[in-house]
Amino acid sequence: MLSGFTGWHALVLLVIVVLLFGATKLPGLAKSVGQSMKIFKNEVKAEEKPAPPSDGAQLNQTSPEVRAQTDSTNPSAKP
Repeated sequence: MLSGFTGWHALVLLVIVVLLFGATKLPGLAKSVGQSMKIFKNEVKAEEKPAPPSDGAQLNQTSPEVRAQTDSTNPSAKP
């Protein structure tokens, strides 16, 4: 897709961007893009982590709630 993209193309794009936005606004634009990327990365990482239990109580593996849940999902489990 970008196999024909050379240094001259990048230079022309840079000149066009400077003409459109002005040299004084480019640092602010770069800063806002960087902050947006940082927020996006943090949100992606936050979604990958499992959510804690909603009531704040943690169940251990021997609690009746966990045993009932595992028994219903695993029919070969021993009672």
